[in-house]
Amino acid sequence: MPYIPLPGHLPGITGLLEYSKVTAHPIRVLTQFLLRGENSLTEAERELIATIVSHNNECRFCTAAHTAAADVLLGESETCEMVKQDIDTAPVSDKMKALLKIAKLVQISGKAVTPEAVALAKSAGATDVEIHDTVLIAALFCLYNRYVDGMNTVAPADPAFYKGLGQRLKEHGYNRLPNGYDHLKKENQPS
Repeated sequence: MPYIPLPGHLPGITGLLEYSKVTAHPIRVLTQFLLRGENSLTEAERELIATIVSHNNECRFCTAAHTAAADVLLGESETCEMVKQDIDTAPVSDKMKALLKIAKLVQISGKAVTPEAVALAKSAGATDVEIHDTVLIAALFCLYNRYVDGMNTVAPADPAFYKGLGQRLKEHGYNRLPNGYDHLKKENQPS
């Protein structure tokens, strides 16, 4: 049960963002820019960064949500699972492996990022902007993971919920839906 009254039909961060639209606005703008804005990293690659950080922070809601978004964007579900299990054997580029390892270091601590990790990413073809964005996305998801878990939000157990959320994130990104979320009240009620 969440520590504060949140909309029951909006689990995880969505309920928190609806609870405080004033703080939600800058969060949404930054997230939309970083994960859906123009970038040399694909949207799926950026979702993989969000996934690996959330997975290592053991945030159930964010891990499931961003795994679903990455799966939808990739058009398959094996890559994300492999990244979570072992980056070195995952079917992603060497550049992406190096960036995901930087994201894991950020998840531990900003000071855990080493010159060697950055040099490895650069030698694999990562640009300064891609390294910057990886660190920023990883740091941002540490914030989200702590926000979601620190408020004890609900994380649905039904995988179908996350499939729908992944599709919604693909179609609408991180912007608030124009008509809000009341339509989800019916979808999230037990049948």
